[in-house]
Amino acid sequence: MLVDQRRDLILETIESKGFASLQELVDEYGASESTVRRDLEYLDRIGQIRRTRGGAAYVGESLAGFEIRQSRATEEKLRIGKRAAEIIESGETILLDGGTTTLEVARHLAGKNLQVVTNSLPTANLLVGAANIELIFLGGYVYPKTGVALGSLTVEALKGVHARRLVMSVGGITEAGLFNSNSLLVETERQMMEAADEVIVVTDSGKLGHSELAHLCPLNDVDRMVVDKGITDEWKEIVKDHGIELIIAS
Repeated sequence: MLVDQRRDLILETIESKGFASLQELVDEYGASESTVRRDLEYLDRIGQIRRTRGGAAYVGESLAGFEIRQSRATEEKLRIGKRAAEIIESGETILLDGGTTTLEVARHLAGKNLQVVTNSLPTANLLVGAANIELIFLGGYVYPKTGVALGSLTVEALKGVHARRLVMSVGGITEAGLFNSNSLLVETERQMMEAADEVIVVTDSGKLGHSELAHLCPLNDVDRMVVDKGITDEWKEIVKDHGIELIIAS
């Protein structure tokens, strides 16, 4: 088996399971332990996995299909989406970033009179038939598998937009700030933040303490954070210390 082929297969295994042990990968692909270790070191270096004791956990999103990501932390995302939607009031103009958690926010906007601006095809498809919602879709390069418009065309379109709130998801959060897996996505999200009066981050607690490939912004650029009840006491303090209103969806 070629090196690149083996690494792709190892990544697919870790991605589908969320975590795989070193021994499991050795047995699965018939390579030596030292060979698999080198493969994991490479995948860790490019930001797709995180090495852990005895194996590796998946942290990337750029290779994951939308359906795969949508199946992860489903109950948490549903609760977070419902709670975040409760913040939004009829008559507002809101920006909805792409992502499976923000899609859950969109599902709970029924019955509200809103102007929704989004760069997410899944979100646009969900809301296009909603009677009370005026939908504005931002064009640009549509990133494969995620269905999110990114890049210079999207950024330019956002310069003509002003919204009451931005609801966004991220790939990871550390004390250094917010992270995502794609530099084009980060560029687009920064412009979204410029266009909104208030920034609301929706995230499952599993992303707290983990970084991604590209740094988006410091924590104190966020106004509110909606997270599931799995958040630790340590992270509750970190969030509050940065002046962020913490909302726990239970």
